[in-house]
Amino acid sequence: MTFTRSALFASCLAAAACGGAGDLDHPADMPHQSNAGLDWRDQVIYQIMVDRFDNGDPDNDINVEPSVPGRYHGGDWQGIIDRLDYLEELGVTALWISPVVRNTEEDAGFASYHGYWTQDFLRHNPHFGDLYKLREMVDAAHARGMLVILDVVTNHVGQLFFYDINGNGRPDDWLSGGGLSHTCVQICNNPERADECSPDEQVYCEEGKDYLERIIEWDPEYDPRQIQGWTSLGFSGPAEIRFTDWPDQNRVPPSRPPEWFGWPEDKAWFDDPSWYNRRGRVYTWWHEGSYSREFVREQETLGDFPGGLKDLDTDHPDVKEALIRAFQYWIEVADFDGFRIDTVKHIDRPELSINARGFWGEFTTRMREKAADLGKQNFFIFGEAFDGNDELIGAYTFGGNDGEPFGRFDSVFYFSQYYRGVQPVFKGGAPTKNLECLYNSRTGRNPTDAFCDAQGYADGPTFQGTPHATPEQGGIGLAPQQVLVNFLDNHDLPRFLFENATVAQLRAALGFLFTWDGIPCVYYGTEQIFDGGVDPRNREDMYLGNPEQGLAPWATDHEHFAYVRDFIQLRKDHVALRRGAVDPRWSTEVGGARRDAGIFAFERSTAEETVLVVLNAADQDSETCAPVADGGACMTTSFPSGTTLVDVAPNNDGATFAVGAGGEVTVTMPPYGVRVLVAQ
Repeated sequence: MTFTRSALFASCLAAAACGGAGDLDHPADMPHQSNAGLDWRDQVIYQIMVDRFDNGDPDNDINVEPSVPGRYHGGDWQGIIDRLDYLEELGVTALWISPVVRNTEEDAGFASYHGYWTQDFLRHNPHFGDLYKLREMVDAAHARGMLVILDVVTNHVGQLFFYDINGNGRPDDWLSGGGLSHTCVQICNNPERADECSPDEQVYCEEGKDYLERIIEWDPEYDPRQIQGWTSLGFSGPAEIRFTDWPDQNRVPPSRPPEWFGWPEDKAWFDDPSWYNRRGRVYTWWHEGSYSREFVREQETLGDFPGGLKDLDTDHPDVKEALIRAFQYWIEVADFDGFRIDTVKHIDRPELSINARGFWGEFTTRMREKAADLGKQNFFIFGEAFDGNDELIGAYTFGGNDGEPFGRFDSVFYFSQYYRGVQPVFKGGAPTKNLECLYNSRTGRNPTDAFCDAQGYADGPTFQGTPHATPEQGGIGLAPQQVLVNFLDNHDLPRFLFENATVAQLRAALGFLFTWDGIPCVYYGTEQIFDGGVDPRNREDMYLGNPEQGLAPWATDHEHFAYVRDFIQLRKDHVALRRGAVDPRWSTEVGGARRDAGIFAFERSTAEETVLVVLNAADQDSETCAPVADGGACMTTSFPSGTTLVDVAPNNDGATFAVGAGGEVTVTMPPYGVRVLVAQ
């Protein structure tokens, strides 16, 4: 597909103020950065929620209410451009920005500042700037050696229609049935007046208390038969789908694609009800363990996302083609270097049949092909599979073959590590062996480990061990096992520091993040000690600084910013911390106070160097030796006897440790300490 400057520019103006000067090349015509020779293991990703970062252009402040957490605050693409000096000083190398497509303006009093309520897949969000500004931002980042990753949503759209269950043409929310009536409460169930209640009335009170239905036409509960029309007289077949026409909220049917898109006039578009699964809202996450796994997965892949976000039928060939071509367009027009894709586990079921291509097998393969056609190599595709089940989220990283080979995701946002490693170990004092078990499962290493087996970790490998495609084919040339995206928190989770965590614990976890296998991802504001709770409180305004901590906006002169900056630099300085093979050397299988409480140690090695990392996730002084009662043996390493190891981690004193016979070494650790040891 080719996007010409004249056709795109004309359609952009007609679609609502793209902006930009007419004598400039359209962004789709501009050169694309090749990224040849890139290694994604060298990157540090920085997640930015555009609306909350910085307001660089007040001219696009539409419906802005900065004092209200759930409304737009004015951040935009110019704001990112204005803060590239700050990001460069921090040292991050890849910016993950929130979605850029046009959204419904609001729903239930909340605004779409986050970008996840798509109304139009082909037109930009005017709150953030125009297409030229978007491309200017990407080009400015590229000029500083930074990559840009786009957040992509293909599973659902915003709340653009309702299910007209009762057939009155309006979006209703009503109660139907008896429940406990006034008479039942005040007379029949009142000991002082119960003798006034006839046996027949009592039957009604007993039976009626269980008959009370709430019907929400915006967001009805899941029905495997599709949402049905209904009144008190009974069912009437599938409920009609009614798109709203509320232009003041941009809750209107998606516009037909522009002429340049080349979509046949006789083909339906996203305003066609047949493009949606129409089964209603997923409800099984409430008491999830009470349902069969099959029913949970059925709802996750066919149900609407809570909040009335309507689930697209991605098995429909036209839906699939429209989404693929739309996001190929965004690669071309903005020169993105990768995609982070939302709600991955809500599309396809590769855990059932790895060779069923499905939507993701087609989508990821064709995104790589598009990147290659543009001369882009190393296009990185990672997905958000919001689940602690390592086997489930790992299934989305395996390619297949249905007569022709196809790929899936290069990586996932590593939620199972967050739930089974980061949270319990660094905040809850759980045995550090959990971190080793996750690595074992991911790679298939040591499948006979008794502790890991007893804790329910899969033998593995749970993630694919070979690349999906070479860089020349638009792939990254690295196996998913090597490039999982590690994180401590994000926009869907409370900040690491929210409740029961200290800055010392955060720094220990950051030490793990920047030295462990995979790609580290830092949520904006972590370097400024942000500590907000759940959405929207975890989406703080970066431009306000952190008044509670006494930090001015964009402050770079405090210890915590320096800690994050220096660890990023340390990672850049030591290739082993980025690309080195992993060899766990010490972990704990029990919690509580003991000689090695909280210790997790591992080596990372390349042909150039070996680095020994020792972490202490406990609030006590610990060392890399077993308790005396257990024999007192200390950690062995691959370093020769007589080697002196020096600590090069940020904020440390350069302590040295001598390697003894057989590579044995005792490393002493302060509470929540991090040591990075290299041969002197």
